[in-house]
Amino acid sequence: MAQSAPSDTALMASYSSPTNAPFSITESISAPPALDTAGKSKYLESLRASIGTAQDQINKELTTRMEEDKAREEAAGAVHTVDDEKEEENYGEEVQEEED
Repeated sequence: MAQSAPSDTALMASYSSPTNAPFSITESISAPPALDTAGKSKYLESLRASIGTAQDQINKELTTRMEEDKAREEAAGAVHTVDDEKEEENYGEEVQEEED
């Protein structure tokens, strides 16, 4: 008995915050025409591409919200004590604090 292909699907992400505007991202992923190896490979390629596109959009949206937060804090008189360049340089890395 032949397997039928799944219907089209979507990759979805949503963000909400008490201080920033929410956003949602939806990337459509076409279902493979057949569930054979070639169809599955094509589907995975499409999924990987959709994830990359969604990640780029999410990063842009979150960066915008971080900048809004920073501007709001500065307008309220708060001093920004985080070194943004150092934080970005070490993003995703476990950083050991240096001892004096």
